[in-house]
Amino acid sequence: MFGIPGLVIIYIIVAIACHTMMSRRTFGRHVYAIGGNVNTARICGVNVEITLVKVYVLCGVLAGLAGAMLTSRAFAGNPTFGNMWELDAIAAAVIGGVSLAGGVGSVPMCIVGALIIGVMNKGLNMLGVDPYWQQIIKGMIIIGAVLLDAQKRKKS
Repeated sequence: MFGIPGLVIIYIIVAIACHTMMSRRTFGRHVYAIGGNVNTARICGVNVEITLVKVYVLCGVLAGLAGAMLTSRAFAGNPTFGNMWELDAIAAAVIGGVSLAGGVGSVPMCIVGALIIGVMNKGLNMLGVDPYWQQIIKGMIIIGAVLLDAQKRKKS
C-alpha cells in the first residue's frame, strides 16, 4: 500500500493503538499503577485481577499477531522461529526506558529501543562478531541500563 510493506503498516497501527491505550485510557493508567505498586493500586480502586487478565490476553493476542507476521514474512512456519529473542525484547524495553521494577515506560521509547537493538544486531552481524559474544554484549547493555535505573530510583 503506497509502496509501504503491509507488515510495516500493521506494525504502525499496532504501535499507535498500544500507545493510545497506554497513555490516554484508564486501562493504561491501571496497568502503570499495578506496575508501580500492586497494593497501592488495589487501595485506589483498581481491580487488579481483571486488569492483569486483560494484560495477559492482550499479550497473547499480540504474540499471536507477531507470530503470524513472522510466518508471513518467512513464507513458512517453524516452531523455532524467535528462539532466544527474549533477550532482545528485554534489552529493547530497558534501553527504551522501561524500569524492570515496573510502573515506568512508554511505547514510543520501546520502539526506539527496538530500533537501537535491531541496528546493533545488524551491525554486529556485518562485523562478523560471534553470536555468543553478541548475547554477552546485549546482557552487558541490560545490566548497565538496570544499574542506571537503580541509581535513578535511588536519587528520587
